[in-house]
Amino acid sequence: MTITEVRPARGRERQPDAYSAPGLTLRGAAAIFASTFSARVLTPLTLAAIVARLALAGWSWWDLVAAGAILGLQPFTEWVIHVTFLHWKPRTIGRVVLDPLGARRHRQHHRDPKVIGLVLVPRQILVTTTLLAIPIYLLALPSIGLGLTAVATSYAMYLLYEWTHFLIHSSYRPRGRYYRYIWRAHRLHHFRNENYWFGVTVHLADHVLRTFPGKDDVPVSPTAATLGVT
Repeated sequence: MTITEVRPARGRERQPDAYSAPGLTLRGAAAIFASTFSARVLTPLTLAAIVARLALAGWSWWDLVAAGAILGLQPFTEWVIHVTFLHWKPRTIGRVVLDPLGARRHRQHHRDPKVIGLVLVPRQILVTTTLLAIPIYLLALPSIGLGLTAVATSYAMYLLYEWTHFLIHSSYRPRGRYYRYIWRAHRLHHFRNENYWFGVTVHLADHVLRTFPGKDDVPVSPTAATLGVT
């Protein structure tokens, strides 16, 4: 199945009807996701990074430390990016309006949460962040092996994040206990109150930072769809 992802600036929102249709299976969702730009970029990059790391060999306990640090920080990485960057409100400094692409696209996502092109990370940001990860990790860590371990781990988490967010906004209904937990929390973020439930793949940071209240403990927000920006 081939899809054309939405390009919001051009007003095109073409996508498979199956994405929002009742009865979508996990296999069907995976087939749609596989044709997205995010999957076409992140899947081969992740596999290439893993193969490169395996070919280099020279393993040590530091590889576990590097991978563990990235995985351990992921809940807080998601939280910080969501709170500070995605929910950024436009600011004017002199004649310049500071309103990054990611924040603009995320506001569109809250208005139209089932549009694939608004669910996934914008292409420009995806390409930039994946390319920057290579020199950052290779220069920051003391060996090429550790750098490749970090790159492979970060790419894998990036791919998992995109897939999870994609699946949550599809019509596929959760079956597993953990998926039901994150599925419900993310829907509460969109349709109950945008000031809570910031995690996507994991909500550890929400629990630690007290942004995971009970559903009835916070009011329905009138700005959940607009993020307070009109």
